[in-house]
Amino acid sequence: MPDLDRGRRFYADLLGWEFAVGPAETGYYSEALVGGRRAAALSGVQLGDAPAWLTFLATSDARAVADRAVAAGAEVLAGPMAVMDFGTMAVLRDPVGAVVALWQAGTSIGAEVVNEPGAMIWNEHLSDRFTDAQEFYRAALGFAYEDISTDGFDYVTIEVPGQDDAVGGIGGVPDEPPAWAVYFGVTDTDATCAAATRLGGTIAAAPEDTPYGRLAAVTGPFGERFWLMSTDLPSTPPRG
Repeated sequence: MPDLDRGRRFYADLLGWEFAVGPAETGYYSEALVGGRRAAALSGVQLGDAPAWLTFLATSDARAVADRAVAAGAEVLAGPMAVMDFGTMAVLRDPVGAVVALWQAGTSIGAEVVNEPGAMIWNEHLSDRFTDAQEFYRAALGFAYEDISTDGFDYVTIEVPGQDDAVGGIGGVPDEPPAWAVYFGVTDTDATCAAATRLGGTIAAAPEDTPYGRLAAVTGPFGERFWLMSTDLPSTPPRG
């Protein structure tokens, strides 16, 4: 983000985050905390064409996955590199055009809280190359899928060994640039959208009810897009 002070104020007021701000040598990397647990982070480093939320996918071997990703058609934008003793990361542009990161945990596993208000509740890959995206992530990360497509909307949930529930999704959307979308849980989608507008954000998609909760899309103060989802239902999304 080009202005971390402004970013911290926006997300603290919007999602109730507190921040642990790193020293100058980290670029004042700011870990967002929910109940004292890591939920996300803000960085002044921009990887991609514009400020955006960056989805990290966990792996036990970032270098090996990066090599498989390149063999499957991805471009390496950064790394693989050690981030002090916290872990090893790499940033890729997948063959469809979406930017995504890999994280091999060291002392930090990344997000310590999910599926709660203020925390991430879903991540999904959206593009107009639905089949190509599935093939790439199967080859690079070994993803398996469950097809839950409906008339007019292609969608699979992402399944990984050892996890009982889906961990994300891949959808076919013809009219949007390829990207990984991030959803944050909230208790009241409409109230949070109203707050986003007051704080300097804009509403990209108005709140609507779905079988998974009440959803809305927000554009933050730097043009970064993210989704809000009410957490009054036990299920996680996908959108559609």
